[in-house]
Amino acid sequence: MTDKKQAPAPRRALAPGLYVTATPIGNAGDISLRALDVLAKADAVLCEDTRVTGGLMQIHGLKVQLLPYHEHNAAEMRPRILARLARGEALALVSDAGMPLISDPGYKLVRAVQEEGHMVTCLPGASSVLAGLVLSGLPSDRFFFSGFLPPKEAARRAALEELKTIPATLIFLESPRRLAACLKDMAGVLGPREAAVTRELTKKFEEVRRAGLAELAAHYEEAGAPKGEVVLVVGPPEKAGPEAGDLDTLLATAMDELSLKEAVKEVTEMTGLPRKEVYRRALELKESGRE
Repeated sequence: MTDKKQAPAPRRALAPGLYVTATPIGNAGDISLRALDVLAKADAVLCEDTRVTGGLMQIHGLKVQLLPYHEHNAAEMRPRILARLARGEALALVSDAGMPLISDPGYKLVRAVQEEGHMVTCLPGASSVLAGLVLSGLPSDRFFFSGFLPPKEAARRAALEELKTIPATLIFLESPRRLAACLKDMAGVLGPREAAVTRELTKKFEEVRRAGLAELAAHYEEAGAPKGEVVLVVGPPEKAGPEAGDLDTLLATAMDELSLKEAVKEVTEMTGLPRKEVYRRALELKESGRE
């Protein structure tokens, strides 16, 4: 009796809909198994530049129809894409690098597809924004992504004025040739904050340079524009300590409901002041009967 080889199971088709798919930002290996599966099975892949996406497909041995979808043809392409989805096709949307829709025009397509009642799902993956934040060494519990600042100095400084009071780490994308001027404007508007210039993320010559904004501006003004894509991360503004009256109000309110020890702990966490200073003032208020 001879064993008969079983025929391989047929590949399971994708459910109809739009698959927003992250691609590598530099290292071609930074793509998920799920993304490779979807790209292999999709009826077509929508991409910014067919040459860039075609190179990635070739690296991973994938053959699929590539359709250009970018800011210059988006209005013309959206009806065609919706028609293909209505026929039950599965389409993947990618950008040249990273997560689509982040500084890309794809959000209008996602909204249109959702409004037509078609399925939209996301295949997460590489992101230069998050990679830059992680490598910056700056606070990551709260951050604000501002994309590219205006190229002209006056407009750039005006945009920075709007961002200066945001109590979070700020993340920007920036052109290497404008980096020195941008850092100089940031130092002037945002003040002496810590920052990090990250470039060539996930690539062979990945670099992270950390320093104050003024020091970074001086470095790149002297060294010239760096090579590669740049993600610029700027630390949050320093917390201003409360005025004496504000501290008294916070302590009085806390001690109305909590024990002295618990009130001191709560106000210390709220203000960031040294515990000894808060405890001393709490005792003074208690002894004076102002609690």
